[in-house]
This record gives sequence, C-alpha cells and structure tokens, in this order.
Amino acid sequence: MTETPAARHYSEQQAGSLTSGDQLLLPDGGRIAEIQRVELESDDFGTPAVVLANLTGGGTIRIAAGSTVRILDPDASNAAVEAAPDGVTRLPGAAPQDAAPEEEAADARGDEQPGKQPPAAGTAATAAPAVVVPPPPAIPPAVSGPSAEELALIPAPAGTPEAVVEAAAEAHPDAVGVLLLADKLAKGINFKSGSCLKDLSDLAHELFITLKDPDGALAVADLLNVLPFDGNPGRWASVEASLALSSYICREDRQEDRAEVYEKLLRTPENQETDPFKARMNAKVRQRSLNEPNLYDKEIFRSIDNSNHEAEREWRLLRLESLLFLRAHGGSETIGLGELQRRISNELEAVRA
Repeated sequence: MTETPAARHYSEQQAGSLTSGDQLLLPDGGRIAEIQRVELESDDFGTPAVVLANLTGGGTIRIAAGSTVRILDPDASNAAVEAAPDGVTRLPGAAPQDAAPEEEAADARGDEQPGKQPPAAGTAATAAPAVVVPPPPAIPPAVSGPSAEELALIPAPAGTPEAVVEAAAEAHPDAVGVLLLADKLAKGINFKSGSCLKDLSDLAHELFITLKDPDGALAVADLLNVLPFDGNPGRWASVEASLALSSYICREDRQEDRAEVYEKLLRTPENQETDPFKARMNAKVRQRSLNEPNLYDKEIFRSIDNSNHEAEREWRLLRLESLLFLRAHGGSETIGLGELQRRISNELEAVRA
C-alpha cells in the first residue's frame, strides 16, 4: 500500500482492538471511514476469527482478527482530513475507489467531463441510512467494586479465624462433617493454601445445607468473602462458591444490601482485563457459561439408575453450587430468577432428605 501524506498521521493496531468511533483506513488506501459498531465472528472452535467493522455511512468491512490495520490518530485527524457527511472521507491526492480511469485522469488535470453534473451541495456519494442506531459500548459495562461503606456491611470476625471455626464446631457437637473439617482447620488456617480455602468453603456449605445454620455459615464464609482476587482460578473457586452461598443466604433473610456486596465481590475478576479485545471475548465466554451451565444431569440420572444415593447427593451438591452461582449473577438469558429459585429449593430439599 502506497503511503499518502495523510498516512503519516496513522497508527497501527490489531483488528480485534478496534472500537466504535475509530477512523479506519479502508483497503483502497485512499479513504477513511468511521466505525459505528464492531462485531466478532468466531470459528467452529470458539476462537475469534473475523472482525466485522460496521461503518457509519453504511457497509461492513471484514478483517481477520489477527490482522494489523491503520486508524487515524485522534490528535492528528483534524489536520490530516476533514470528515465527510457519510462518514467516508477521501484522503488528499487519492482518487475515488469507484472512479473510472479516464475520470481519474480528468480529475488530475482539473478538466470537466461533458455531461457530468457536479454533485449537489451537502449530498454524499453514498446515501446515509435514514435511522442510525447508536453503537453499543466496545466493552461491556464493568461492574464496579463495593465501596468502603458497602464493605462495612460485612461484619468483622469474632476473634481469629481458628476461633470462628471452633465456635461453629461447638455449636454442632454431633455433626460429624463439621467436626472433621474443624479438626483439619484447627491446625492453622493458611489463606494462601487452596486446600485450606476449600475446607472453609465446604464447612460453610455444610453448616447451611445440612445443619440449616445460616448464621454459622455466614460467619465462616465471611473469612473467605473478604479475600481479594489474586489471579489464581483454583483458589478463587472456593471464594466464589462462598460468595454465591452468602448472597443466597442474605437474599433469603431480606438483607438485600449485604447480598449486593457479595455479588459485586463475586464479579471482581470480570473487571481485571484492560485489553478491549480480550475483555469482549471474556464477556462472551462468561455469558455462554451462564447460558449453558453444567448442572450434572447425566451424572445424577446415572446415580439414580444405580441406586447410589451417596453419589447422587454429591452430584446434587455440585449442581446446587452452579445454581447458587447463577443466582448471584442475577440469572442468565436461559434461566430466569424465578426458575432458579424453584430449582435451588428443589435441590436443597433433595440433599437435606
């Protein structure tokens, strides 16, 4: 592509990072167009393959996701080109893409062609659509984290973490599951240990699900709920399950404000990505997982067919965790809140039986 004088005002970037409002250098190298909306097409494996750049004046440019394109630098755009009404602007010294060779030559000489009428003032070569739909944001709106006032709704633990676990065990001296987990945690709670976080999460679930002790469950869960996201998915899975459980308990107890704090903390990892392209892809993958959650139907039905009640209960506990996670996200496009509430109640009744 021959570089025009205006091209010196361009910067290169990956096609997947294009956003609405960018001034894109078109394939002919002589015109620019403003991007109204960016869409992504994935291949059959779910990998982004094609970027669809919908232009303000109409039309769509297809670009391979890994390609490098040129966009006009915002600081230099006024000096380089002057925007056209239809969003497509011809660069100085470049011929129109659809001009015939003799017309280009006439333009270069400054001659007028017989029978050719100049365009009326204010009209564009390409008619703009009658209705322009505002483009969606390039990145889904980030969920802001809870404020200091909101975090104050989570009470501080009554003593050391070990003391909280010991209090839960003393409140249920005959609960074998609680005593086994408490004995493991009594040796010392290390919040950098994934197995230790898993034991705390399991203890909170055991207190609420089996023993119907929401207060004790929240006291244990809050040891995890205040931990920041450290980028480790394995450790965060236990915190995530604890936050989802805490949100449900507070919703059932009409503590709506406190439940919202847990839900904001649950979404913390969604705000970490700063790259626009990766953030869009993460949002798509996340929405797909919410729309198609693993509810372990096959495993549960297989356990029922085999009359394996212990295995059935374990699979139902995993299904319950998935449902609580969906509930903390406000449902999905496929399962609404009402249906979620019904399913959670059914699973609680099944595992408590």
